[in-house]
Amino acid sequence: MAVRPGAKLRSVVCATEVVVVKAPPGDVDVDIECGGQKMVAAADAPDPAGRPAPGADGGTLLGKRYVDATGAIELLCSRAGDGSLAVGGVAAEVKAAKPLPSSD
Repeated sequence: MAVRPGAKLRSVVCATEVVVVKAPPGDVDVDIECGGQKMVAAADAPDPAGRPAPGADGGTLLGKRYVDATGAIELLCSRAGDGSLAVGGVAAEVKAAKPLPSSD
């Protein structure tokens, strides 16, 4: 699936929905997965059926940003669910908050 900023994706196995915040320039084909299954465009998504695969059932947190291992793709969780996010088969991590500068 071609990934572009602003794309809304939905899981086919749980309630998870994400918005692509950051993606490499151009049309990059990459598999974004949730619960062990490829995510689909939110507008085309059927109702979730089944359960997340074992090992891909850690859940997603509403409002958290997830990044792939290289930091090239960033996803914002707009609806939490039971499946874990992955990009290209590698688990996505919750993006850490940037520390604020000291006010001393």
